[in-house]
Amino acid sequence: MNRFAFAFAVLTASALAACGGAPATTPATPEASETPSTEPAADGTSKSTSDIVDTAVAAGSFNTLVAAVKAAGLVDTLKGPGPFTVFAPSDEAFAKLPKGAVDDLLKPENKEKLKAVLTYHVVSGKVTAADAKGVKSAKTVQGGELAIGADGDTVTVNGAKVVKADIECSNGVIHVIDTVVMPK
Repeated sequence: MNRFAFAFAVLTASALAACGGAPATTPATPEASETPSTEPAADGTSKSTSDIVDTAVAAGSFNTLVAAVKAAGLVDTLKGPGPFTVFAPSDEAFAKLPKGAVDDLLKPENKEKLKAVLTYHVVSGKVTAADAKGVKSAKTVQGGELAIGADGDTVTVNGAKVVKADIECSNGVIHVIDTVVMPK
């Protein structure tokens, strides 16, 4: 088992345990500044001090995703220490779903289904685009597998194209995808 696969196995087990303990009540609305805060890293680049949720809120292009994370009760989990890799569908990606699909998922009676869809977009550990190019699949927090493809600089996840990669967060990384991927 290579180093990457071993880390995935260990971190997936940790994340699944963390997700199982998510609160049953809807957490308070996360507050975020307009711009994620950063601090200088040792290599001279900047590293975000904002977590995944605050970074998504500040970006302004993940309104549907953020609403879904709130409805599913996953805010506290994704604000946790992680690290997590989130393949985040943009608002445009959610708009591609059949009419009424998002509204249906956001209904309280569909909370478990929504949670399954969202956690299917999350992988335990920090997986950069360079890391993703070296693997064929990744186990999600939901328990399913995402097929990872790479062709030159293009990375795909279950056929969804990564349109922006490696958005650094204090507790992981976000990769923006152009399509919502659904668990089987």
